[in-house]
Amino acid sequence: MGGKEVQEICQISDAGRNLLKRAMEKLNLSARAYDRILKVSRTIADLAQSEEIKVEHLAEAIHYRSLDRENWASQG
Repeated sequence: MGGKEVQEICQISDAGRNLLKRAMEKLNLSARAYDRILKVSRTIADLAQSEEIKVEHLAEAIHYRSLDRENWASQG
């Protein structure tokens, strides 16, 4: 899924956008990570049978991303 497709399929609310922006700044994440978080949050929303990506879906995806970064850093 390309960047344009991600933006079409992974629509988020203003509250979700603010949460993701804060996480991007705090965790110093790249644009690539932004797209990955959106994709994971869409999957989480799908598993919850939710048509929209809710803030809690984004929060869970951000949490997974932060865990991934912690594991990667501890291996180096």
